[in-house]
Amino acid sequence: MSEQNARATTAPGGRLVTGIAWTVLLLGLWLWGREATDVREGISRPATGDMAAAGRPPDLPLPPAHAPLGDARPQRLDVPGLDISAPVLAGGLDAKGAVEPPPFERAGSVGWYADGVTPGAAGTALMVGHVDTETRPAVFYRLSALEPGETVRVTRDDGATAEFTVDDVEVLTRDGFDARQAYGPRDPGRAELRLITCGGTFDRTTNSYTANVVVSAYLTGTAS
Repeated sequence: MSEQNARATTAPGGRLVTGIAWTVLLLGLWLWGREATDVREGISRPATGDMAAAGRPPDLPLPPAHAPLGDARPQRLDVPGLDISAPVLAGGLDAKGAVEPPPFERAGSVGWYADGVTPGAAGTALMVGHVDTETRPAVFYRLSALEPGETVRVTRDDGATAEFTVDDVEVLTRDGFDARQAYGPRDPGRAELRLITCGGTFDRTTNSYTANVVVSAYLTGTAS
């Protein structure tokens, strides 16, 4: 994350606005993450705070896992159920240990943690996105509206498209955040994917959201 996005700025009307801060602690292949995002007074709050939209319906039949693929860099993320079709930008950690999300001028893009797992390979691949900016909704504005059983596709630079099935949607509060619960593999040996953004409610005191939305999915097919 750049210094410009990391520091606080004063919005029109005198309200202090804090740029996105992805604070992470590396724990093996797990990341402990939190995000605070810019929001002006006039923008509506995101649907990602809707706890009723999260979780797995009981007895939902899900397809079997596909064997993991080899390594290949992601190029595009598609979530048909949310009308998301977004380019993927590779990112790492800044000097403060924070995952660098896409810049605000590219809030329609998704960031991939390039020092971790590639989507489709064995392990847990991590993708992050803004929920909104100072003026408009961003790529993951409706992320918590995803439901288990829905499809997420990642186009890779080897010509293959990795097809994932959502198996869980959680809104995790920052208090007592459990890295293993959020980012640890649900089933060792599978190729898994996490999509992460802000959730909960917007706290005007801290100018940040109170939770994270974490969508879990696993590889169930491929296309070319």
